[in-house]
Amino acid sequence: MDLDVFVTAHRTEWDRLERLLRRGRRLTGAEADELVVLYQRTATHLSLIRASSPDPLLTGRLTQLVARARSTVTGARKASWRDAARFLTAGFPAAVHRSRHWWIPTAVLSIALAALLGWWIGTHPEVQAAIAAPDDLRAMTEPGGEYETYYSSHPAASFAAQVWTNNARAAALCLILGAFLCIPVIWILFLNMLNLGVGIGLMSSAGRLDVFLGLVLPHGLLELTAVFVAAGTGLRLGWTVIDPGPLPRRDALAQQGRAALGMAIGLALVLFVAGLIEGFVTPSGLPTWARIAIGIVAELAFLAYVYVLGGRAARRGDTGDLAAVERSAEVPTAA
Repeated sequence: MDLDVFVTAHRTEWDRLERLLRRGRRLTGAEADELVVLYQRTATHLSLIRASSPDPLLTGRLTQLVARARSTVTGARKASWRDAARFLTAGFPAAVHRSRHWWIPTAVLSIALAALLGWWIGTHPEVQAAIAAPDDLRAMTEPGGEYETYYSSHPAASFAAQVWTNNARAAALCLILGAFLCIPVIWILFLNMLNLGVGIGLMSSAGRLDVFLGLVLPHGLLELTAVFVAAGTGLRLGWTVIDPGPLPRRDALAQQGRAALGMAIGLALVLFVAGLIEGFVTPSGLPTWARIAIGIVAELAFLAYVYVLGGRAARRGDTGDLAAVERSAEVPTAA
């Protein structure tokens, strides 16, 4: 395509579109119809230029024109409580449900790794000696030691807020860094499982594994599930870089990235609940069975939320992505 000839042939239409956009709401009915037609033509022109003769300056101008025209044609849209309700009852659970083939294997392998590390540390005194000195190990594992007092060492409210912030940051990192070919996500997940495995190993070697599990399970079930969902989603995002499927890599990443952003918000809410349990239930004077029961109820409620509401929304075609009207315009791409 001869770019100079193409520009000469269509410059008048682009200039006319720009003049109509400057008029804003003062358009007549005929001018509004003309703006729609020029918007569609300019979007097609932009597609042809991108595919055949990419020119940075011209592409930039037409991209801006198309974006402004689309905003004028579709109108500005404000978020509402209905959007929030739709996100919580359909978008977020559907996204978690659709990614279950990633986060469930991630959870199974991670728990197996933590159990293996715990067994290795608990049955090998030389490994324990490499972790800390004997006196320090006793200070951590003895009754009233650091593992027990950790959950009651700060006021419940501030501790819950701190836990929520740390866990939300870890989940967000898994979602964001997944695009880097999955490697950072695997590393973050390994560090979390290593920390859990060390606790299992040291407390089991001291004959107090039941105490450790009684402290971890109330909040840990929901908290770890949220981390596994975040890690599985991050791995899925990283795999999209490697294998985008039928879509162009940029479009596939945009689609997965938007869904991941929504999941980050939803998982922050899930981790907030886990933080409340860790701050107020775990260090409470409730019997161990009651604390664990609260954790199991919270975990089952989340799984029911994902599989009932999320499964229903996923079958309706909800992916957790933005609605079509909220996404950037997608112009046809020349073959």
